[in-house]
Amino acid sequence: MRVTTKGQVTIPKPIRDRLGIAPGSEVEFVVTDEGVRLVAVNENLSQEEKLRRFSDVLDRMEGTLDLGGMTTDQYMEWLRGPREDLDVD
Repeated sequence: MRVTTKGQVTIPKPIRDRLGIAPGSEVEFVVTDEGVRLVAVNENLSQEEKLRRFSDVLDRMEGTLDLGGMTTDQYMEWLRGPREDLDVD
């Protein structure tokens, strides 16, 4: 994208659609060590849209954690340590 003389840029439509950016939407530019990130301010999203987006994030994360053959319970114990509040014989 090119920046205009007024400092404006056009956000590509696929990105606007994915982030739910429409006319009147608020966005923020966040400076990071790598450069700048565009963040959509999603204060007015419906609960249904928030859940859909969260589900999309979870779907993209699926399969990215290798537990090395551990079960979920084994992984949680490894992560947190043994639970002292349970009486296990």
